[in-house]
Amino acid sequence: MTARPQIAGARRVVVKVGSSSLTTLPGGLDAERLSALVDVLGAVRSAGREVVLVSSGAIAAGLAPLQLDGRPRDLATAQAAASVGQLRLVQTYADAFARHDITVGQVLLTADDLTRRSHYRNAHRTMERLLALGALPIVNENDTVATEEIRFGDNDRLAALVAHVAQADALVLLSDVDGVYDGDPRVGPAQLVDTVTGPADLAAVTLGTAKRNGVGTGGMATKVEAAFIAAHAGVPVVVTSTPQGAAALAGERVGTLFTPMGRRPSARQFWLRYASRPRGRVLLDEGAVRAVRERHASLLAAGITGVTGDFLADDPVELVGPDGAVVARGLVAYDAREMPALLGRKTGDLAPEYRREVVHRDEMVLVGRHVGR
Repeated sequence: MTARPQIAGARRVVVKVGSSSLTTLPGGLDAERLSALVDVLGAVRSAGREVVLVSSGAIAAGLAPLQLDGRPRDLATAQAAASVGQLRLVQTYADAFARHDITVGQVLLTADDLTRRSHYRNAHRTMERLLALGALPIVNENDTVATEEIRFGDNDRLAALVAHVAQADALVLLSDVDGVYDGDPRVGPAQLVDTVTGPADLAAVTLGTAKRNGVGTGGMATKVEAAFIAAHAGVPVVVTSTPQGAAALAGERVGTLFTPMGRRPSARQFWLRYASRPRGRVLLDEGAVRAVRERHASLLAAGITGVTGDFLADDPVELVGPDGAVVARGLVAYDAREMPALLGRKTGDLAPEYRREVVHRDEMVLVGRHVGR
């Protein structure tokens, strides 16, 4: 019996690999490292399991061909590097997987593709169809068109969202670090954290964010944030180094395991909590905060003291208490321009067309410390 049966037994797994595992400065894409990873994933596929690969490396792979010395600081040059590098990255993957008789499909996403409900559903359908046809989806952020306002910022968070979109049974985050340590092993004694069952397990751990090799954007803090997002959605996660990927996927005791910390939510609930982009805020009085938080009641006009933003009906909004803390996210039933006439009024005093809930409880999720963005 394996040490981690929930990983070994995962029928569909999302594997994320960082730039540092595939590229070097100034050499660009390292075909040998990429091929070694493909061999691992090919063996997983041969065992009858499904794989979705979230791969960084497009910008880094474009540096050498464009004779750039380091990761670009300006957005336009980064997009140009991604344009060149993404082509090389996916072609190298396609050739390597072809040796295992595996066809790959490229899925390029921006944050906008997952923050918009219709795009989110489309991404799910695309990945489901690719997998049904026997292809292996390779997902990356679409760096060639993503602006600062619509970027994921790192592929760890993207991988956590993809794990839910693809309805994966496990998520494995691979990088150049063996796992989560209780200190910095480069500067002194540090112990690898074997298992995380909740935020309290890492309360005393300081997580660094800097990358040493200069080609990536993520750090251990982003991996932990992503692991918590997935774990709170019922997906077990392993954070480890790329050379230990085969052992991790086999359920061996390597890296750090984040156990599921909640039941798998519906696609709508998950999207609202972690992937939606709020278009405005609805300000609540104390009574409304208690009703929403403690009784999970729908939000009525009587408990609203103000609104901010220019949202439309069915847009996601944040519900905010008097202290400024976000209480919940939900889909609002009215346009922002309709709201001022409703504030603080009892339902019975409103015109018949305005007597429905402002945010129905079925279109609402409570917000805790692990909401993304």
